[in-house]
Amino acid sequence: MARRHPTPLRTSKQDIAASRKAPQTAQTQSAAYRLAFADDEFLTSEDIRGVRFQLEYLKPEFRLREHGIKSTVVLFGGARIPEPGKPAWAAKNEVQKRNLEAASRYYEEARRFAQLASQTSAASAFKDYVVVTGGGPGVMEAGNRGAADMGAPSIGLNIVLPHEQAPNLYVTPDLSFNFHYFATRKIHFLLRAKVVAVFPGGFGTLDEFFETLTLIQTGRMERIPVVLFGTHFWDKVINLQALAEAGTIAPTDPDLFTIVDTAEEGWNVVRAFYNLPELGEPTWIGG
Repeated sequence: MARRHPTPLRTSKQDIAASRKAPQTAQTQSAAYRLAFADDEFLTSEDIRGVRFQLEYLKPEFRLREHGIKSTVVLFGGARIPEPGKPAWAAKNEVQKRNLEAASRYYEEARRFAQLASQTSAASAFKDYVVVTGGGPGVMEAGNRGAADMGAPSIGLNIVLPHEQAPNLYVTPDLSFNFHYFATRKIHFLLRAKVVAVFPGGFGTLDEFFETLTLIQTGRMERIPVVLFGTHFWDKVINLQALAEAGTIAPTDPDLFTIVDTAEEGWNVVRAFYNLPELGEPTWIGG
C-alpha cells in the first residue's frame, strides 16, 4: 500500500528488516524481543482481538478508498447453486441434486443483474454501483462474473472457513479480501451499499438478509432497495406477513423489500428508487 505522508523517520518495514539481521543470541531469539507489529504470536493472542477487529476494518477500507469506490451493489446468495449445465457439486442426494440444478437459473439472473449494475457503474468510471459479493462460488461467482462481462471491477469479501474455497476467478484481484471475523465482513458489505440483492441461499444468506432488514427497520441504516430473487423460493422459506399479523413487526415492515424473478425486474426497482436513466445496449466484454 502506498505511503500517504512521506516522513523523515525510519519506517516499520526498515526496522523489521534490520531486526532480522540481528546477531543470533538468546536475547534476540526470545519472543519478548520481537517487534510487536511483526510478532504473529502476539498479534493473534486473546488480548489483541480488538486490534484485529480494527485491522480487518482498516485494510479493506484503505484499499477501497484508494480505488475511489463510493457505492456498491451487494449480491447475497447460495454458494451451492451451480452454473447452468454444471453439476451440483454440493448435493448430498438426488433430491438436492435436482433442486440445486433447477436453481441454476438464479446463477444466470445474478450474472445478468450484475451486468446491469456494472453498465450503470460505467457512467461513474466504476466508482458507484460497484458489484460486491462474498467472493465464493455459486451466486457469488455469478455476480463477479457479470461485472467482468462488462469490463467492470468487482469486489470479493471472502472469509476463512474450515472447508472454504479460494476466491472465484472473476473477482478483481486488487479488490479480493479475506476475513477472519464475520462482523467486520458484514460492515464492509453494507458500508457503501446502495442496493442489496438477495438470491436463494442457506443460513448465511438468511443471516445477511435479516441483518440488512434489521438495520433498515431500526433506522440504523438508510433505506435502500432490498430485492429478493425467486418468488417461489421465498414464499416457501419465509412468511414475514405472519410476523406482521402476529404484531411482532409493523404492518409496513414487509414493504422494506421487493420480491422479483428476473434481473430486469430487479434493476427496474433500483432505477425507480434512484430515478436512474434507462440503460442502452450493453457493450459485452466476457463470453
